[in-house]
Amino acid sequence: MTPNAASGPSRRSFLASTAVATAAMAGGVPLLSACGGSDGGSREGTTSGKDAEKLLPAYVAGSVVTPDIPSKNGSAVGFTSKLDLADLKTSVPQKLGKGGEITVMSPFWGSPPKEDNAYYRAMNDLVGVDVVWQNQDGNTYDQKLGAVLASSEVPDVVVVPGWNMTGKIPSAIIGKFADLGPYLSGDAVKEYPNLAAIPTDAWRRSIFGGKLLGLPMPSSYVSGIVPLYRRDVFEKEGYEVPRSCDEFMAFAKDATNARAKRWACLDMKWTAFNAFGVLSGNEKSLGWNQVDGKLVYRAETDEYLEALEWTRKLFAAGVVHPDAKLGKSNAADPGPKFAAGEFLVYNQDISQWWSRTAEQATQNPEFRIWGMDFFGHDGGEPTLWAQNPASIFAFVNKKASKSVIRDVLAVANVTAAPYGTKEYMATNYGVEGTHYTVEDGVPTKTDQGNIDVMNAYVMVASPAATIAHPDFPEVAKGQVEWQQRTGAVTRKPTFYGMQIVEPARYTNLSNDFEQLEDDIVRGRKKIGDMQQAVSDWKSKGGDKLRDWYQKLLDENGPAAG
Repeated sequence: MTPNAASGPSRRSFLASTAVATAAMAGGVPLLSACGGSDGGSREGTTSGKDAEKLLPAYVAGSVVTPDIPSKNGSAVGFTSKLDLADLKTSVPQKLGKGGEITVMSPFWGSPPKEDNAYYRAMNDLVGVDVVWQNQDGNTYDQKLGAVLASSEVPDVVVVPGWNMTGKIPSAIIGKFADLGPYLSGDAVKEYPNLAAIPTDAWRRSIFGGKLLGLPMPSSYVSGIVPLYRRDVFEKEGYEVPRSCDEFMAFAKDATNARAKRWACLDMKWTAFNAFGVLSGNEKSLGWNQVDGKLVYRAETDEYLEALEWTRKLFAAGVVHPDAKLGKSNAADPGPKFAAGEFLVYNQDISQWWSRTAEQATQNPEFRIWGMDFFGHDGGEPTLWAQNPASIFAFVNKKASKSVIRDVLAVANVTAAPYGTKEYMATNYGVEGTHYTVEDGVPTKTDQGNIDVMNAYVMVASPAATIAHPDFPEVAKGQVEWQQRTGAVTRKPTFYGMQIVEPARYTNLSNDFEQLEDDIVRGRKKIGDMQQAVSDWKSKGGDKLRDWYQKLLDENGPAAG
């Protein structure tokens, strides 16, 4: 059984490999208007300003539950109290679904449960809609997605992660999916109170081609990747938590003893990017920022090269675990070797702060994992860059009838219910007694719960970013407070929060950078190879892409002040 594990890996944890985690708070950040006009018919550019304002749902903060730790500096809300099933609130007092059937295609990680399982039946009864799932392997989802969107057989609902929005898919989204504006824009959203409580910035990200098309997953705009470390070993060995790159190198050399099968860390590239203030590489528009009146791309900066060079020095010094040297760290679960003490620090999604704690609670009571604050490379405050406020979306088929669209929104209004409600527990845990039990205020999945209650309904829509761990309240508090401290030194780049569709001719322009980064830090390539790659990027379209972004900027101004 898995203690307190909500619906398998959360939508947010799917982002771990690319460090996509984004804003969860409502805001008034203006977006840019569509490139070449704002008639809503453009397949590239973005939509903003007054054009976007009239599309956005009214924001009505939820009042059904009150978090133990409120959001601050873009953090998630936090819940640390024990769960009392008798005190669960009701956020959807009556079924909004009208009994129709809808098909949903979504990425799925793991083995899908049987179609007619107790979880699906209970959720469908709660919503008043018969949802039929067309789960697809999340690891090859881009291939299936492209084929489906190119066909005439598009399901009623299609979930599209941001990392799959490449090639012709953004254009297909604009052409294939329904405008939800008539049902959600302005006060219309108040028919669906849980959707009205989704932060405004997440809805801004749901505007494609001049229309409100997506149902979003909101998330914190601070980094989703945390330098996680063995706090128990640090305390036992007397290691100080590093506050600069030099201090980290000194710690790493002191902690590494290859004969004893202990190394300091895995690949620390993501921490290096943050230490040196490198713009985000998770989404193309976030890689640009205006500096002294000119748009600069992340790979053109000195900070980018310096971060790679520092990471290369860690590998060269022999302080990185051999698995990472071979590239295995991205393919294999690092948990067992982390628990065994083979390495003491690694970059990973914030969700692993809790999951590693839960794994080791009975096996190794001394085990303590904690999140290391990002440091500036020179020991000063770091300059961190915001992630976007939503990165996974559910879309409704353009051919869907009004009744189907309303049934989809009925589902979303339930799945977006906040923690502490009956609807949240049903969505994330299933049926009490069948899928989970509650002991001492802590929900625990049963074996059947771990089979049935996986990443299905959570993919349709989500509440504002939430961290809730009644079993390990100190972890929940630590996670939220880490986000709050991180958010205090996080800035929004020029195109923060905008759903930008680049011209298709530039789609693959920067695809090779990530592999080259990994080759450089492992000593297989040199910094000069990256400088040459950037030069090639400029001549092959990078400078023209800069001009394209500059046009958006000149016509409308920056998204973030």
